[in-house]
Amino acid sequence: MELAIISLLILAVSGALSVKQKYIGLAGALISVLIMTVNNPLLLMVLVVALINLASLDLMRGFLRGVDYTLVGLIFVATVYAFYSQSLAFLLTMFVVASVPTYMLVMASDKEVRMDVGIKYITFMVIATVLFLIGAVLMVHASATASSTLYYVGFAMLLVGLAIEVGAAPFHEWVPDVFDTADPIPVSIIASVAKFVPFVVAYKIIYSTYDGGIGVILLIGIIAVVSMLVGNIGALTSNKPARILAYSTVANMGYIIATLAVIGKEEFVYLAFAGAMLQLLTNSFGKIGFFVGIKEKSMPTVETYLLALSFIGLPPLMGFWGKLYIVASLVYANLIWLAVILVLNSAMSVPYYVRLIRLFEGSSGYRKVAGYLITVTAVLMLMTVVPPNWIVESSRILMNYLPIGGV
Repeated sequence: MELAIISLLILAVSGALSVKQKYIGLAGALISVLIMTVNNPLLLMVLVVALINLASLDLMRGFLRGVDYTLVGLIFVATVYAFYSQSLAFLLTMFVVASVPTYMLVMASDKEVRMDVGIKYITFMVIATVLFLIGAVLMVHASATASSTLYYVGFAMLLVGLAIEVGAAPFHEWVPDVFDTADPIPVSIIASVAKFVPFVVAYKIIYSTYDGGIGVILLIGIIAVVSMLVGNIGALTSNKPARILAYSTVANMGYIIATLAVIGKEEFVYLAFAGAMLQLLTNSFGKIGFFVGIKEKSMPTVETYLLALSFIGLPPLMGFWGKLYIVASLVYANLIWLAVILVLNSAMSVPYYVRLIRLFEGSSGYRKVAGYLITVTAVLMLMTVVPPNWIVESSRILMNYLPIGGV
């Protein structure tokens, strides 16, 4: 808690001073994220995501120059605190803290403030936040009073709020338009580091309040399947890179939401959590790389192949292991039908990722900074050439922080 307060104070001061000198904001953000860094491989990988996000902001020339570094730092501080906090009040606060900075980021661009994009995005995010917070409180209250009806009302609200927040179908209306019209760099932040907190908080609340009912599992499964199908079909019928990536995100959120269904088999939750986090890391590195490429209107060929093939799930790239752990956890939890649907949907993604490769194949003219960033994200996909046991061990450790105190 003390480190979080120190980090927030540094971010506040550096954010204010960055109005005069942008790199003060960068220095403050770097100091803050390093203060919050812990010796956990999963959290260290989230740190890498945040650092790449900070570096990518150097490609921007918008009105948030300097302050944007502070906003990314704030999201990372909230992410680390959410992983370790066992207080409902602080968890819900971190949910808000991780979401609000994206309200400003989404409106940033090189030439003007994108109010049209901002209004649409913020409207959906406010609705998502209200539903999630009310749903969480209702679930905790219902768990304490053994009110089944109230629990399911709260759970439905929380799940819908989560789906809107992360862009899962059928509550994904904002995703294609925002991804296609907003500046690619803010979109890469929204699609990467900002995605961790909603899932971590949802995991903790559902894990701490689950009443053993099959209805919870079925509702999670339905949302997951709908999101996979809508995302993959939408991407298959899209030709613009940004819209392909938007629908790819919808599908990926479906894969990750599916892991919440394992909550009914407590002994396998660690594996589901590991798969969810690894899939979020894959999604983060891939989206950063591709959206930097969209910003530059070109990408290195080898890196493009690596990022796309990892999204497809080709072994031994990172995307393969994330899906493998998710499928394994579903099978162990006797959710065979959900595992089969996930595998089929993963196969459906092959054509549009191949199309994405062709859209960038042979392109050139990107800035050196952009080329370095894309290369780093592609190389990170090769980290799992050796089976990533570190993600499983990290998840086992973080399981100790999954129960919410007093619930």
